[in-house]
Amino acid sequence: AQSHFRQYERISGQIRVNEDAYEEQRQKLGKDFYPGAGDILTTGPVKLSALDKMAADVERQISKRSKFSRRRTYVDDADISYINERNKKFNEKCERFYGSYTEEIRQNLE
Repeated sequence: AQSHFRQYERISGQIRVNEDAYEEQRQKLGKDFYPGAGDILTTGPVKLSALDKMAADVERQISKRSKFSRRRTYVDDADISYINERNKKFNEKCERFYGSYTEEIRQNLE
């Protein structure tokens, strides 16, 4: 959740507000610029330049995400204590939570 929030902060920090257009729209709408509790909000037509900007940003995010990949480590010398991938994940999880408690028993077996 924290990584999503950091990404949101980074992306929203890059957005620049066109203050001239904002002021122009505020002057044009007057009192209706700030909606009340019973008002229905509509944006109206969207500019093509805004759509192009958004599409370029999404493409940039996709290309950046495709470049990032973490290589999973595989140890050849590790003991094989599993029969399939699902059992391997289960054994890793058990080792992570209970490994410190079963270490002495494992040493006595060897």
